[in-house]
Amino acid sequence: MKMLFALFLVFVASCFAKEPMLLKVYKGDENLSTWMMSEKLDGVRGIWNGNTLKSRANLAISTPKSWLSCFPNFSLDGEIYSRSLDFERITSIVNSSQDKGWSELEYHVFDLPNEDGSLIQRLEILRNYLDKNPCPQIKIIEQLPAISHENVVKFLDKVTLNGGEGVVVRDPNASYQSGRSDKILKLKKFLDDECEIIKINAGRGKFQGFMGSLTCRNLKDAATFKIGSGFSDKMRKNPPAIGTIITYKYQNLTKNGLPRFPVFLRIREGH
Repeated sequence: MKMLFALFLVFVASCFAKEPMLLKVYKGDENLSTWMMSEKLDGVRGIWNGNTLKSRANLAISTPKSWLSCFPNFSLDGEIYSRSLDFERITSIVNSSQDKGWSELEYHVFDLPNEDGSLIQRLEILRNYLDKNPCPQIKIIEQLPAISHENVVKFLDKVTLNGGEGVVVRDPNASYQSGRSDKILKLKKFLDDECEIIKINAGRGKFQGFMGSLTCRNLKDAATFKIGSGFSDKMRKNPPAIGTIITYKYQNLTKNGLPRFPVFLRIREGH
């Protein structure tokens, strides 16, 4: 009975967990004169609540105590990341129950969810903390004046040239908001979206005996389509299960509303 009650409490907590801030897509017609911009890192989302590091899906991330020993007692939102590692290696370390590899990772913070004031004032709270309590694995993502659309595009070119994923533009006077907001937007060289795997298709030719493609159902409009590229050999041997949510990138939409040239990017956190 005690075990059932404990499981019930965990279920209730997950149902009422605060949703993290999520990005909408930058359209290019926003007034950016007072906005800030920063690099969008291709890592694993991590929300620190002052005691535990959790994923975007509100699942506890198994993290070495030594790695968290200098973290503050206030909440942070950021990305577990390493510029020297690719996304697959980063997720492998984060999803592992072992401590090995964490010394290669850093926690890049872009906001403090429970603090008042502007974005710069919120980040200054963390900066003051780090001045008194050095924590090498915590980094504050640099925020630069966006100024104009042209300036943001130039910054995007620079970021992608250096292997970055994209750019985030945001209103620094907006408070931290759960869910998707018009005050924080993402800009990339390609479009991306999420879909649910509904079928695993067998491969042919060099992929004989392995996964050839995935049939997916788009989460937004339920359109179905196939994704046949972007997979590692390891994933083709052991494809994600039906029902898994994945992120894919594409160039644009066809006249039928389907993604043109979809390419697998990653499995969504929590799946």
